[in-house]
Amino acid sequence: AGNATQKQTVIWTGDVQPTATGMHKFQLYGSSYFKVYVDDKLVLDRWRQNWNPWYANFEVPLTAGKPAKMRIEWEPNAGYMALFHNDPLPDADRHSIWFSSDVGQAKNYWFIAGGTIDGSIAGYRQLTGKAQMLPKWAYGFWQSRQRYETAKELTDVVAKYRQLDIPLDNIVLDWRYWRDPEWGSHAFDPSRFPDPKAMVDAAHAANTNFMISVWPKFYPTTENYKELAKAGAVYQGNLRQGNKDWVGPGYANSFYDPYSSEGRTIFWKQIEKQLASIGIDAWWADASEPDIHSNLSIDERIDTMGPTAIGPAAQYFNSYPLMNARAFYEGWTQYKPDVRPFLLTRSGFGGLQRYGSAVWSGDVASRWFDLKAQISAGVNASMSGLPNWTHDIGGFALEDRYASKTPSAGDLDEWRELNLRWFQFGAFSPLFRSHGEYPYREIYEISPEGSPMRASMLWYDRLRYRLMPYIYTLAADTYMRDGSIIRTLAADFPQDRAARDLPDEYLFGDAFLVAPITEYRARSRKVYLPGTGNWYDFSTGKTYRGGTTADVAAPLDRMPLFVRAGAIVPMGPVMQYVDQTPDAPLTIVIYTGADGQFSLYEDDGRSEQYKQGRYSRIPIRYDDKSGRISFGAREGQAWHDMPATRKIRVKWVSAGKPVTDDMSYDAEISYDGAARTVERP
Repeated sequence: AGNATQKQTVIWTGDVQPTATGMHKFQLYGSSYFKVYVDDKLVLDRWRQNWNPWYANFEVPLTAGKPAKMRIEWEPNAGYMALFHNDPLPDADRHSIWFSSDVGQAKNYWFIAGGTIDGSIAGYRQLTGKAQMLPKWAYGFWQSRQRYETAKELTDVVAKYRQLDIPLDNIVLDWRYWRDPEWGSHAFDPSRFPDPKAMVDAAHAANTNFMISVWPKFYPTTENYKELAKAGAVYQGNLRQGNKDWVGPGYANSFYDPYSSEGRTIFWKQIEKQLASIGIDAWWADASEPDIHSNLSIDERIDTMGPTAIGPAAQYFNSYPLMNARAFYEGWTQYKPDVRPFLLTRSGFGGLQRYGSAVWSGDVASRWFDLKAQISAGVNASMSGLPNWTHDIGGFALEDRYASKTPSAGDLDEWRELNLRWFQFGAFSPLFRSHGEYPYREIYEISPEGSPMRASMLWYDRLRYRLMPYIYTLAADTYMRDGSIIRTLAADFPQDRAARDLPDEYLFGDAFLVAPITEYRARSRKVYLPGTGNWYDFSTGKTYRGGTTADVAAPLDRMPLFVRAGAIVPMGPVMQYVDQTPDAPLTIVIYTGADGQFSLYEDDGRSEQYKQGRYSRIPIRYDDKSGRISFGAREGQAWHDMPATRKIRVKWVSAGKPVTDDMSYDAEISYDGAARTVERP
């Protein structure tokens, strides 16, 4: 893969001669720009980065004996392409689940009779492990890029966020902070990072957490590799094949074996000595598939990985990210037993949630199609038992027209709008994370000062922090109640058939319905509101009846967002980082029109003491007929520095009277842990 020096065009035309009638499935494995037409109808239009081609699926109904014209238009740009075809399956088989294995020796089937989608997810976690609570700051805003080249670049970004009063909780240092020939050494390049501890300390002094990328990859020339190799905990296949990576002249390399208990221990101790010891807060495990050498055949990939300490690579290949996450989790919990571990990993496996880990959707392309695909990807990750999921806001890999330092006015306009729409969606994702290749993604870099784009990005960033009491309760419930943060509409509306087949709407907790905008220059969209109750437009307070589809306005600065009647949404003031003001007033927002209940969760945000009951719950009930709100007695044990009393304000939302940015309210009480009721004025 690479880049051609001039534009290339390939056009292939021909006939498909079907021998069976039905829905034919095609897969195009490709990169760069490609379009596919069948009988002059466009069925596929994609772009994919050359260094990571992938599959694009499409289905076409064809009739036996009736040829279908096919046309493929491709701009190779030194890329790849292959086309695969499968004959139709019987209809019953098309809608069945298939299990197969080349190496499996036996099969165990577990049926989880959860009764509901949420119940099934909870049952799955009973089998595979509880989702650990992440630190509270993980639910704030993250800034990342590929990549900060120097310590000064990184600390300047943190300082700029604080100077501009833009909320931020996590700064991320991506790969290649080492000298090129020293991958796996965990040693910073002293010419660019002369004092790594001072860099981390500067971030901490600005109340920002520090995450760093650590790959399971090692160059044989490093002392860390030699230590692992001496223990027999490094794979030899990639070295035997003679593969070299893409860095500089290309270097021989391999990955460690996390299936080895000794290998995991050594791997973490190397990280602890050289990285954790300078104050790193969290870890980013890239290439954890394991992607030892990209774009190899399956057989070659298996050969690079094996054998593992517990058996053949072919048998254990897919579980590598789980074992790698285990190394971080067990190492951290021994190193800092009362501080919550946190790992972001590119790939996962069943049970990943028990290791304090989140996943993200990988190096997705910066295109509208890929933005839309993130919605179902996130919901499906959640239904797979992984509550903490994220994505690269704006997409990671860019077409040349976006990556150019001198883009056309039209391309720049589309790039900015794509990022803004992605950012709006990101604010209502489990983890709110901006990352990607150039152009730089910092809010003040990507949005012009004084522009509607800047204003909208700031509004959503601040809204995320205003909603932190609600969001952190959702996060706590992933552990306390085996819950999920983002959810399919069918979870709450299983009898509403129209709600089952919507790939571009989802629930954020049980109060919000989110309908992102995924088309360029779209200023409205159709939104289906499920159920039989009422829904409120969050921005305007306009009400909609459940069970109906509405044409909803979507101006550039707002994404369609709805709250169901009966919802209780706890909110707080805008903060520059989570818990900046731990005893800040809470505003309990009541969406009238139905009874409701909520159990507000709070704790210290960082320790493992929640497992010993060191948290508080404030039960809240709303009776719509009387308008009365009941605050129950505080539940749980006090945690360190817990505010003894809280100022609680109440806002009743009704048609046309939404929550306002100034957080106006209708009533106020002082809550000291005893039960209280508040009457609607």
